[in-house]
Amino acid sequence: MLSNFFRINMPYGIAQNEKGEWMAFNREYMPLGYNSTKYKQTPGINYLEQPIYTSYKRITEKFLAELVDEPGQIQRYSDGRIRFVFLYNDGTNPTNQSKDNPMMWERYFDKLKKLSKLQKDERY
Repeated sequence: MLSNFFRINMPYGIAQNEKGEWMAFNREYMPLGYNSTKYKQTPGINYLEQPIYTSYKRITEKFLAELVDEPGQIQRYSDGRIRFVFLYNDGTNPTNQSKDNPMMWERYFDKLKKLSKLQKDERY
């Protein structure tokens, strides 16, 4: 349910489409900022007509593996290409952490810092 700023506007993960372009999606699997499940579709497969996918330089398997806390947070298409990379799960959701334990927030923001350094691939 889209109930707060974090779930609506902060990345839950990133999805790759068939062209190798990426989009960030919120907790309801919709582009960041979408706040009604009326528009819910599948990241990587839908929303293709909207300018929310971008090609980035140097996205490698190693880079993506550094964004996850456990292997299940990377999901693949049947051909082996990465479909989704989840930045957290229910156990590592930073909004579920007590104020005395900021570890999950730090880990989440470290992931966002890594993503923020990606540069657009100008060839596309």
